[in-house]
Amino acid sequence: MAPTRVAAVQLAASQDVEANLAACLRLIDEAAAQGAQLIVLPEFCNHLSYYTDRAEAHRIATRPGDPFLTAVAERARKHRAYVKINVTHAHPDGRTGGTNFMFGPDGTVLGQCDKQTLMGAENDHLDPAGEVGPVLDTPLGRLGMYACMEGVINEVARGLALRGAQVLLNSLNSFATDEASLHIPVRAAENKVWVVAANKVGPLLPEEHLPRLSAALGVPAEWLHGAGESQIVAPDGTVVAKGPRTGEAVVIADIDPSLADDKRRPDGTDIFAARRPELYSPIAAPPHGRRHAPGAATLPVAIVRGDTATVVRETARAAAAGARLIVTTETDPALLAAALDGTGAHAVTATPTGPVLVDANGQLAHQPVLHPQDPDDLARTVADSPDSPVSSPQSTQDRRGEGAAVRVVEMAWGRLVMVAGEDSIFPEVFRLAALADADVVAVPFSAVEQWELGLGLPERAAENRLNVIAAAPVEQDSAVFALSSDFTLWTAWQGPFTGRISHPVITTVPAGQVSGRADVAPAQAANRQVSRQTDLVDGRPWRLVQALTER
Repeated sequence: MAPTRVAAVQLAASQDVEANLAACLRLIDEAAAQGAQLIVLPEFCNHLSYYTDRAEAHRIATRPGDPFLTAVAERARKHRAYVKINVTHAHPDGRTGGTNFMFGPDGTVLGQCDKQTLMGAENDHLDPAGEVGPVLDTPLGRLGMYACMEGVINEVARGLALRGAQVLLNSLNSFATDEASLHIPVRAAENKVWVVAANKVGPLLPEEHLPRLSAALGVPAEWLHGAGESQIVAPDGTVVAKGPRTGEAVVIADIDPSLADDKRRPDGTDIFAARRPELYSPIAAPPHGRRHAPGAATLPVAIVRGDTATVVRETARAAAAGARLIVTTETDPALLAAALDGTGAHAVTATPTGPVLVDANGQLAHQPVLHPQDPDDLARTVADSPDSPVSSPQSTQDRRGEGAAVRVVEMAWGRLVMVAGEDSIFPEVFRLAALADADVVAVPFSAVEQWELGLGLPERAAENRLNVIAAAPVEQDSAVFALSSDFTLWTAWQGPFTGRISHPVITTVPAGQVSGRADVAPAQAANRQVSRQTDLVDGRPWRLVQALTER
């Protein structure tokens, strides 16, 4: 198959609809002049996402057949190109959506869909989608569309990929710098699809109101600009082309959409075939808020790995130095218990059947592998359902779905979930942990692909508000992903604003280093409000996740 040339266009928009249209058309022309067959524009191209009220948003929004959409359609026809754009759109039924349109090379609308998850003030003037967006089967490949906040959590992109999309098209209106560094590329890697993402540049709010809004948000005015760095990402998470942080740009790359049809990892695991939708039903349940009190403000933790003697020695040292939770590579639990003698520390280690939790008295809890690679292991896992309580009075178990499930252990400092290495590539597992009000997730694992530690685990911490401790063999990097109190845009930041809205604080234990220590923040897992009316966990599009929960 001949490669497909795609373009991600970044531009600035204002409150001047005609000027915005002119910018869109000019950059479509520029992309087409460079041979782009598929052109993706940012979110809210017709008008800044700023309105006095819902009525004004509806009045200014585009309408079917209006001059704005007609001009974009004509440009698609002129260049014989596919053009994806996002606008605020007034639907005939009176709703106002953050709407994606795909125009085909003949200028017709091939598909459209509204944004499912709204961000902050968008909730004041837009209506969320009532149905999932289409997967468009075109000569260029199977295309799926989403926008901005929908890519900060996993469900929308995951659903499109599960329904067969090879290329995901993301239109953004974001000043968050962790969009480009984390949220955009992880959606490619975790689903083994292409992602073409176009972000804004320039002020995202009216310039005359920037000082007032900057003060209200506690965000410096210079940060309330689109973060740029529009990009094209390959199915392994590699960014093959990226735009600048500021200024207009047309980002071009040649891609092969068919590469997204191979869902196998180097170890032979098919990441979609290995999923267990029967376990994921809580993701489709109505939101109920967090039901458990926040955990401790601070928890000292450690990562330990190496041969058995090294792990036992370093575990004893870490516990004596004050670490209360130690995550290790596979080690005899009895030896770990002995290493903890005389301390109140706990350790999590891998075993062939899943991670276990021990203290100085022995094993306290066991988490079965949820996604075993061997069918015989799967049968044993389903048989190992949590019907009887674990021996420790500290332990509780959350039974989710049928058979084995994510289990929660009540600790003095908060709620612990353990995740087996085989399960760590599935975003659904960490979502289940968040829905069970986990504060800390311990992950003894061995990375098979580079994206797992570089993108996957930090995203699991970010999109679920979970502290994650990931211990890999000494030949690989390990890391602690801790939650920062500098998170929500609606509380004062303790440190300088960095533009990284939900990215965790990372402490890396580099390859060759046998141990490392850090502090995590269990209490911060209870703070899920990334913006006003925008909860990272309860704000998931729970009504529209059938692709995740049904085989």
